[in-house]
Amino acid sequence: MPAKRHKVLLTLIVVAAIVAAMVYWLGRDKPVEVLVKTAGIGTVQETVSNTRAGTIEACRRAGISPAIGGQIATLPVKEGDVVAQGQVLMALWNEDMRAEYDLALSETKASAANANQACVRAEVAKRESERQKKLKLKNLSSEEAVDKADGEARAQQAACNAARATAEVGEARLKVIKAELERTRLVAPFAGVVAEVNGEIGEFVTPSPVGIPTPPAVDLMDISCLYVSAPIDEVDAPRIRVGMRANISLDALAGEVFAGKVKRIAPYVLEVEKQARTVDVEVDFTCPRDCENMLPGYSADVEVVLDEQSDVLRVPTEAILEGNHVLVFTAGGLLEERGITTGLSNWEWTQVTEGLAEGDEVVVSVEREGVEGGVAAVRDTDD
Repeated sequence: MPAKRHKVLLTLIVVAAIVAAMVYWLGRDKPVEVLVKTAGIGTVQETVSNTRAGTIEACRRAGISPAIGGQIATLPVKEGDVVAQGQVLMALWNEDMRAEYDLALSETKASAANANQACVRAEVAKRESERQKKLKLKNLSSEEAVDKADGEARAQQAACNAARATAEVGEARLKVIKAELERTRLVAPFAGVVAEVNGEIGEFVTPSPVGIPTPPAVDLMDISCLYVSAPIDEVDAPRIRVGMRANISLDALAGEVFAGKVKRIAPYVLEVEKQARTVDVEVDFTCPRDCENMLPGYSADVEVVLDEQSDVLRVPTEAILEGNHVLVFTAGGLLEERGITTGLSNWEWTQVTEGLAEGDEVVVSVEREGVEGGVAAVRDTDD
């Protein structure tokens, strides 16, 4: 009987030990899952970026309208058309001006013919005057005949000059009418693409009143040359210089980064209500071929490169904690909080000058719950 009790007691002790072990196992803290990146050698740039989305702009863009009001007679272009410099974009009804031009042209031709006739008479009178003077020297002509021929020659020459002046007035009037006719035609000031047309055949257009802007009749842009205009915070603007390199990225072409160069810094600060004060910076594409598939109006971001260091130790910027600390994933599976000294930095990479060695693994998922120095951790293999 005692032996049986001994076995039962031994069984209870074993069960109690197993339960205690399970309670301990289940009650202990589980290792946190973390994402880690390896500190490595590479290039780090110090950059400043735009505060709000920038915009792709055309180097040349013009909103143009006829110089005078009138009814649209012809509209040979539509939105999206590629036009050459000097091509007619819109013409107003101008039949009355054309008739006036034809009349002035006829009058000019008549004036030129009259001038030619008067000058021929002047030439004949001049020769007669010279003949009478020669005859007078031989005593074959009287003084009276010489004076009469000389007066006639001068009168005919004056008539010739007057006729020529009248012809010049006619030509000047013809130019005025021609200029007025040209004002009824809207032509492309440069080669480009028609972005917008405001108006239809038969509608009336009027010039914008002084101080009251109205939509242009035709919006023309030259998309062979594009640049990025982006607002930079006023705090960062003093560090930017014309000619600095820049990185350009577009939402429309995600994943691609284009090389650029700062071409202009606005000489004033733009104040936008309820937003930070900014300075507009314009960045050219270094390679014009990069613009071939881009359109004006695309949103764009720029990073102006202030400084650059190559072959330096770097870690992802997202791994840096407040006070220049990082969490190092040690060989024993513990997270070690370690202070570091940093150099150049941007949103992607930060240079580390002290505190880490190449190959150290740092935690980048620092925002996860329970991630702190001294806790056990395992690598998150899902990402």
